[in-house]
Amino acid sequence: MEDNRQKPGFFVRLATLIVDKRNLFFLLYTAGIIFSLISQGWVQVNNDITDYLPEETETRQGLQLMEDEFTTFGTARVMISNITYENAEELKDVIEAIPGVSSVTFGDQVDEDENTIDADDRDDYYKDSAALYSVTFEGETDDPVSEEAMVQLRETLKDYDLSISSEVGEDGSARLEKEMQSILVVAAITILVVLFLTSRTYGEIPVLLLTFVAAALLNKGTNYLLGEISFISDSIAVVLQLALAIDYAIILCHRFSEEKETADTRTACILALSKAIPEISSSCLTTLAGLAAMMFMQFGIGMDLGVVLIKAVLFSILSVFTLMPGLLMLFSKLIERTPHKSFIPKITVWGRFVTSLKYITPPLFVIAFAAAAYLAGNCPYSYGTNTVKTEKKNETEIARENIDNVFGSQNTLAVVVPAGDYETEERLLKRLSAFPQVDTALGLANVEVKDGYVLTDALTPRQFSELTDMDMEICRLFYKAYAADREEYVRIINNIDVFKVPIIDMFQFLYQYVGDGYLDQGYITLDDDTRSDLDDLNKQINDAKEQLQSEKYSRMLLNLALPEEGQETFAFLDTLHEVIGGYYPAGSFYLVGNSTSDYDLASSFSHDNTLISVLTIVFVILVLLFTFMSVGLPVLLILVIQGSVWLNFSFPTLQNSPVYFLSYLIVSSIQMGANIDYAIVISSRYQELKNKMPRREAMIETLNLSFPTIFTSGTIMASAGIFISKMTTDPAIYAVGLCIGRGTIISMLLVMGILPGILLLGDTIIDRTTFNIKYPAIVQTTEAVGMVRLDGRIRGTVSGKIDAEVHGVLMGDVSAVISAGNPDAVKAIGELPDGEDPGSLEEKPDENEKNTEKGENDHEA
Repeated sequence: MEDNRQKPGFFVRLATLIVDKRNLFFLLYTAGIIFSLISQGWVQVNNDITDYLPEETETRQGLQLMEDEFTTFGTARVMISNITYENAEELKDVIEAIPGVSSVTFGDQVDEDENTIDADDRDDYYKDSAALYSVTFEGETDDPVSEEAMVQLRETLKDYDLSISSEVGEDGSARLEKEMQSILVVAAITILVVLFLTSRTYGEIPVLLLTFVAAALLNKGTNYLLGEISFISDSIAVVLQLALAIDYAIILCHRFSEEKETADTRTACILALSKAIPEISSSCLTTLAGLAAMMFMQFGIGMDLGVVLIKAVLFSILSVFTLMPGLLMLFSKLIERTPHKSFIPKITVWGRFVTSLKYITPPLFVIAFAAAAYLAGNCPYSYGTNTVKTEKKNETEIARENIDNVFGSQNTLAVVVPAGDYETEERLLKRLSAFPQVDTALGLANVEVKDGYVLTDALTPRQFSELTDMDMEICRLFYKAYAADREEYVRIINNIDVFKVPIIDMFQFLYQYVGDGYLDQGYITLDDDTRSDLDDLNKQINDAKEQLQSEKYSRMLLNLALPEEGQETFAFLDTLHEVIGGYYPAGSFYLVGNSTSDYDLASSFSHDNTLISVLTIVFVILVLLFTFMSVGLPVLLILVIQGSVWLNFSFPTLQNSPVYFLSYLIVSSIQMGANIDYAIVISSRYQELKNKMPRREAMIETLNLSFPTIFTSGTIMASAGIFISKMTTDPAIYAVGLCIGRGTIISMLLVMGILPGILLLGDTIIDRTTFNIKYPAIVQTTEAVGMVRLDGRIRGTVSGKIDAEVHGVLMGDVSAVISAGNPDAVKAIGELPDGEDPGSLEEKPDENEKNTEKGENDHEA
């Protein structure tokens, strides 16, 4: 007999290669996992969210400038409760004596000469039997000297009712990593429970878990290739990867179980994989579309998180396609021995209920859709993490809230201006201090040195002598040397006693002389007391200079009597820009602080919000358009999921609880891109079944068939979000987790409760907007003997005459003319001996193919 068998299709050949070379893939994955376990320690994590602001923003530029030009010493707000005022005064000296502590402020508003205390002033640092100290350390926040001083500070005050708010010694990365490890453990337990309920055999569970663990490790280990990732991406990527991609593995598992009923293990695995590759690839496109939309944000966190999550989804798909088939082969016997009944019940009663409301639920949804759009449009947003209230709080957050509750919050703003003009700085400081919105204003022009003099005061030699207790003649020598150094020889010739030099400039020059050895070499002699006083003054001046002046810029620090963010705060920032612009040219000065960061984030949010919403909908609708070959159906699905997004963000409006802006941008993209799969599952099943039975019965059966998939994927994703919100103390991570969990639950309810009625009522729209891509008929004459697959219009002899549409495999002699759009409309298979490669069965049609003439897409999740 002539062998007329044709070459297997691409997906079958690819699946055969993967299954037969599974040991090679095991080896590759083992090597990749070992490498990832090592390389994940190379990943650089950025904990500063302001680094992701657009480079042209004032905050980003100002922060970089301050980092380059100034030293910012570590500080702490230390509150001791249940203490008398007298004991609090004594403790100030104790704290100040701790090595590494530069200064302590407490009760400086007291007029010690008159021994009087202004009650209003005292409330700033002693109130309700609580004392507040402002501690400054000798090093920056992450310097060992500051961290050691913080340890000593806690040890010294451990017997008191203590609250410390400071970034010194605070390792947010380590704390967050520990929290996420706990979340992963709880999430893993939840996943096991869900898989136990929804799996068909217990043997599937280790296959699913191993597949996901491999994908997660590979994604985490390759993050170092990105150079640096944000703490948000580093923290939630693993949990979101699980939530977004677990259903891909479930699809392949279910396919394998179905094929195993009629084929041996190898054949079933090949057939399952060949069918799952296009199905899973199509399913994940909407998820990738939503994630890709985030990458267009002005705020760089969108690009960061988008790249990490897209990579996570791709690694998950790769693991499902190349690792999981081998695991199915490896665990096949365990899978066969451990079947169990499904614990997910039929929901026929629910299906009959929601379909009976098809004339009620869609109009109600329209009303809810409009209301949700309005409420979400008025959602109160928060742009700083300090205003986000997490359910779980760490020690630092608890201490900050305790201090804020008694003494109010602290809102510091830095004003950076060109250096060199002390008079202008003094006038500006006085102008800024006059604002009622400014509690205090600190700059070189109002830092007191001694005897009422400030750093920028210009003194004559006599005044400098009185200030420093130096001999008058020595001061004259210094002033002459200063004039000569600046080539102001007229000052030397004329009366040097009227020459005025700012204190800060004179001290810098004086200690330059000390550094050159003039004092030590005997040119100028100072007694020990004078030298000691000069050293103390010099340290004070140097500390102030390092914080407030560089070669090019001066910095002023304002404490605002305003919340960190809000319309009043943002309006005052505009006022400050206008006022400072009257003293310095536009573009030459910067305002930097949490308020300006929030202001810049608020400015970019409106742009990013619109862009992300539009791009997400456009990307997703394009995927659905070509998936379903319909215009109406994608629009209906988008409306349902967009409604779930708006309902999700209606809650903050109703609760009058600000939602962190980043959670809206991230979650709206993920919810649209990932949760749309639930709607696709329902609509695909319904499109398949509605031509086989009455439409209402088709929808009831659709809900029965789709519920396990939606329940599994949705429960895992919702649980992941809820666990994140319940167990993390980081405000940004908390906000993202809360909105993902709530949004997924809303999406599941709408898809299972509202979408059925919309599809039943929208059938006419869907049918009228469906389009077919028709290919020209291919006419071929074929003769074959044995097992032959036919797919098309057949006219000829098949052991008798035939003129019909045939979709199937026939045994016998075929001599016919084939008219079809498919060049493979006829395949002579021949006889299949036992163990034959199943590639020839690649075109075995399933029930979905009966609807191809109507242009319906076959999608199964």
